[in-house]
Amino acid sequence: MTQRMYTKPTWGGALLAGLLSFLIATPYAYPEAYIGGQIGTTLAGNTLKGVELTDFSPPGTMSDRELAKSALLGVKVGYYFPRVRWFGIEAEFFQTTPHIKQQNTRITIPNGATLKDFGPVAGGTVEGTLSGDHFRVRAFVPINLMFRYHKTRLQPYLGIGMGVFMANITTTATGFEGSQSSTSIGFNTKAGLEYYITRHLSAFGEWKHSRASFNFDGNSTGGFGFKADYNPHFIAFGLNYHF
Repeated sequence: MTQRMYTKPTWGGALLAGLLSFLIATPYAYPEAYIGGQIGTTLAGNTLKGVELTDFSPPGTMSDRELAKSALLGVKVGYYFPRVRWFGIEAEFFQTTPHIKQQNTRITIPNGATLKDFGPVAGGTVEGTLSGDHFRVRAFVPINLMFRYHKTRLQPYLGIGMGVFMANITTTATGFEGSQSSTSIGFNTKAGLEYYITRHLSAFGEWKHSRASFNFDGNSTGGFGFKADYNPHFIAFGLNYHF
């Protein structure tokens, strides 16, 4: 005769099953328009890449300039279409101040180059410690195309859009002191998770990545002219109110 073995149910297993059921429960008729706030940080390792010194003709080059970590503050507003609930649009604005660190820097000037407002200069490569600069970037992304899995409370999403990136830099290097600005059209991408706490309130966490190219022209306000590619990574968290 064989004996049947029975597994006694545990409160822990039942509680876990109930929690998972609640987390993935379908938010059948939740509102589709929302407004929210976000706070976060830039990630370590962000740099200004492909630096060209445009005061020289032909341009000189500079090694990548490492950026400090910075808080991110922003707002967003969006709407998912009721007939296509997995697709929506979102506008957002956020600001960071990833100041340029004081760091060892390599500068190369082509032989026979001409310096603006000065004339021909001797070319060559120099390396040394360059003082840091104050750096601020504001991003306005009027339309992110948003894609989500909408059938559960916990909703993964992706977004991609184009935006306007407005940068201001204050140079502190001796002999180049001054402030200048640059505005550029760039790209914004994101991926995240949003959880509906109630019908009208959700929490989210997301990774962002931006790409833009700035051209600081070294105008009469001071500073030296240069071009550089800006492509930082961010982590942000926030709350959305749905209505």
